Amino acid sequence: MPRILLLSSFIVGISLFHYLTPLHLPAFHDILQRLYYIPIILAAFWFGLRGGLISSIIVSILYAPHVLFQWGVQPSLELEKFLEILLYNVVGGVTGFLCQKEELRREELERTAQGLEESYRTLQRQADLIIEIEEQLRRAERLSAVGELSAMLAHEIRNPLGSIRGTAEILRDDFRPGEAKYEFLEILLKETDRLNRVVEDFLRLARPIDVERKTCDLVAELREVVTLLGGQAAGRQVRLELEAADIPPVAGDGERLRQVFFNLLLNGIQATGPGGRVAVRMTTVAADGDTPAGVELVFSDTGKGIAAADLERIFTPFFTTKEGGTGLGLAITQRIVEAHGGTIVVESEAGRGTTFRVRLPLG
Repeated sequence: MPRILLLSSFIVGISLFHYLTPLHLPAFHDILQRLYYIPIILAAFWFGLRGGLISSIIVSILYAPHVLFQWGVQPSLELEKFLEILLYNVVGGVTGFLCQKEELRREELERTAQGLEESYRTLQRQADLIIEIEEQLRRAERLSAVGELSAMLAHEIRNPLGSIRGTAEILRDDFRPGEAKYEFLEILLKETDRLNRVVEDFLRLARPIDVERKTCDLVAELREVVTLLGGQAAGRQVRLELEAADIPPVAGDGERLRQVFFNLLLNGIQATGPGGRVAVRMTTVAADGDTPAGVELVFSDTGKGIAAADLERIFTPFFTTKEGGTGLGLAITQRIVEAHGGTIVVESEAGRGTTFRVRLPLG
């Protein structure tokens, strides 16, 4: 509408000047006569062939009476003016046709560009999928090697460990608490238990994870884990916080998910110094594209954080930044989450704490 009003006022203004300008000023009339091309070309540029022809016809209708009644006394000039009117329509039609053709060409190029952009996005998604599959294959190869090693460890280590522990317990009965040998035997028993846990982690990582899907109340499971770790957090002067909204039940294995929550909370407690905080927040997440609706659990701590160079390796078996750690806890946690059809990601910055985001589908 603003363009139409501008063109209309331009044409009417030029026509008024034509009719009001005396005939003894032919130079001004020539200028005004040429000014008609401006609205004609603008209309063709803005509205295509139809706009160019309509504006040229309107100009012709408004200009023709001026030629007939004011210049009619001079036939040679009248013929020149009528040829100018013909030229108005030719310019309006040709310019409108070319502009309309260019506009169609531009729209075609835009459609082509959109098609290429969609093809690029499709290829990008396929490339991401290939990378993900390759990563899964590499992980499967690592787990296969772990499986073979675990079978050997179970056979070669667990039985001797049982014998060592039994012998140490018998020898400990010969001494009283406080004696040096009693303390040495206590250390031996603790180290035996620690080595046994390492073997258990090996076996747990190597075995396929089967989840028994049934109705699972995540809030209740989390509260149980928070209660279980409350004493350890208090001993390290770390505050545990649980922010549980009204979360619908999910289909999952409660025992396996408790293990996930236990691992993540324990890591947060151990990474956080006195006066720090470990918080858990639960929210529902709406469906997004191919991702179904689910529940997001955010485990955040105010600990020392993880270096950027270590973030990509945090879920790799045997990789750990914790003194005395085996590097298997987060690898097992990731496998359990993925067995439930979920995802786990980590965000961290050295010196500013760590956040784990676990997303589990509702169905």
